[in-house]
Amino acid sequence: MRKNLNLGSFASQKNLHTKRKSVAGLVLLSLALTATATTYISNWSWDLPDFFPDPSIPAGNPMTSAKVELGRHLFYEQQLSGNGTQSCASCHDQSRAFTDAKKVSIGSTGESHSRNAQGLANAVYHPTLTWANPALVTLEKQMEVPLFGTDPVEMGVNDSNKTEILKRLESQSLYQTLFAQAYPAVEAPIKWEYIVQAIAAFERTLISGNSRYDQHLAGKAELSASQVRGMDLFFGEKAECFHCHGSFNFNDQTIHAKSRLVDTPFHNTGLYNIGGTGQFPEPNRGVFELTHKDEDMGVFRAPSLRNVEVTGPYMHDGSISTLQEVLDFYAAGGRVISEGPHAGDGRFNANKNDFINKIDLNEQERKDIVEFLKTLTDEEFLKNPKYSNPFIKISVSKIDQ
Repeated sequence: MRKNLNLGSFASQKNLHTKRKSVAGLVLLSLALTATATTYISNWSWDLPDFFPDPSIPAGNPMTSAKVELGRHLFYEQQLSGNGTQSCASCHDQSRAFTDAKKVSIGSTGESHSRNAQGLANAVYHPTLTWANPALVTLEKQMEVPLFGTDPVEMGVNDSNKTEILKRLESQSLYQTLFAQAYPAVEAPIKWEYIVQAIAAFERTLISGNSRYDQHLAGKAELSASQVRGMDLFFGEKAECFHCHGSFNFNDQTIHAKSRLVDTPFHNTGLYNIGGTGQFPEPNRGVFELTHKDEDMGVFRAPSLRNVEVTGPYMHDGSISTLQEVLDFYAAGGRVISEGPHAGDGRFNANKNDFINKIDLNEQERKDIVEFLKTLTDEEFLKNPKYSNPFIKISVSKIDQ
């Protein structure tokens, strides 16, 4: 069991205090999660890295081992989709840090999503979910989007097939047992409410904090000279990556059991500036899609960089293929698209975040930063059987490869 230390000690070690421009503003913890509980059911305990704080858990969905195991099965269950062809894992592959290697995800009916699938590592620490919805603040509410959403269709669950899908689960002795174990006080627990709760509980267990970088912090591994130079650039004022990726989770939105005020910034990075108007391609224009405020055009949540080596393609629409290209984009201070319907110079987007400016990096420095980013890959997380598909038997020798 790993003990928990105060987050502040980690932050002070790396001088990760950041200035952030917040679109969503400060959100009171009581608003971010209506109620939280830090006393868990006796059979559940967190196995956390030393510098990870205790997670904040909704009082209405306490953690239990049985519920997590049920959620793991449901996460990988294709029969949970309308046509029985797709599971949550179809767009969230463990070996890719629970992303899908596609520019944009494809739903169960073949419909393309407008956005890139985000990784689920450490999602328990995210105060907002998805790329651009400041109001979506719990994994339970987020789970309703892929399950029941119609624009686009993802899992394809709707009023006409909800009952049928439940009957699919009820017909299996496996689920009769798992639901009874997870909800022993409920007479007929195979219901959508408990399906959502169980999947959210499983997702909260997806903790990634044993990368080579983490091992370096613990004095258990050494970084190469290139990786150390990249780390210094990442956390320094020259590259300034830490301003948006400086927390223990390498992003700038975090929440945990002791949070009081939670900052939830969203950013325009200059990825687009169609015709010099500041516009982003429809229907993928960030928080603007919800608020219709000009200042919210093209603003998105900064994702965690943990496991970023395996989560490409990158950006909210998967429009940048490699880490090298991502670094080139930020070093330029925005993206220039010379032709086509999205032509424009993102460097001059009037709504661009103040920290996105030209960075004078030579070729070696760019390589060093990329080498450092690769130290954030947590191989244990990518292979951990606790998170794997329970319907596939994996040999111990394969896990160790």
